[in-house]
Amino acid sequence: MARDNTVPETNKDYAIGLGRAFGGAVLFAIPLLMTMEMWWLGFSMGRGRLLLLMSLNFAILIGLSYFAGFEKTFSWWEDVVDALTAYGVGIVTSVIMLGLLAVITVDMTWNEIVGKIALQSVPASIGAMLGRKQLGAEQDTQAEDDRKQEAGYRGELFLMLAGSLFLAFNVAPTEEMILIAFQMSPWHTFALGGLSIALLHVFVYAVGFSGQESRPAGGTFLSTFLHFTMAGYGIALLVSLYILWTFGRTEDAAPAEIANMAVVLGFPSSLGAATARLVI
Repeated sequence: MARDNTVPETNKDYAIGLGRAFGGAVLFAIPLLMTMEMWWLGFSMGRGRLLLLMSLNFAILIGLSYFAGFEKTFSWWEDVVDALTAYGVGIVTSVIMLGLLAVITVDMTWNEIVGKIALQSVPASIGAMLGRKQLGAEQDTQAEDDRKQEAGYRGELFLMLAGSLFLAFNVAPTEEMILIAFQMSPWHTFALGGLSIALLHVFVYAVGFSGQESRPAGGTFLSTFLHFTMAGYGIALLVSLYILWTFGRTEDAAPAEIANMAVVLGFPSSLGAATARLVI
């Protein structure tokens, strides 16, 4: 009678997926793990805003699990478990790396330690979730394409949201982003907004990148531009405003200053929206 190797193989596959998740967490989070502004924000930002950010991130992880989690899922409950696992990997990775870098030490208060770990776990958990897709040798691209087709327009918008959040998160904590917004004239702001829109559209539909989207069947250039490109840029701006508010950048700032900061942050955010649709 042949031996049943199903359970060992399943455990092996899960262990491999978990290893890729840790690799993705380190790879995606390392720039922010070594950013001083992130250390200060983990200590100083309002805990209500941090909790809201973590809750939003968890919801995004569930959606990412559906499209490209670090293991295949077949129900929403499995996507929730996948998201919890990715968050756990992100937290463990943040604890280890912040400890090795002496960013958290035993003489700090629990409030400071927990805040720094919680904030860093956001990008780390996204990296963990995308570990299978980016680091795996085998990729079921047909199944992933089928899920994107099933999700339709809402799925496209969600992927743009996830990409916008991740890339904006990598830039928003830095002081340079505020400085750039301060020194830009209205003409600079207008030109940067136009470039963001143009690149978002070109990256996704025009230049032939691997994984590039094709224009929806029967769609004209104008309909595609309005329904996808402009919608994507609108999402990028909303994500930018949310991140600016989360990190306290909008406090005591004039509306014109906030608009400038949103457009500046909207540039990497829109690139995140474009590239997310190509790589997820």
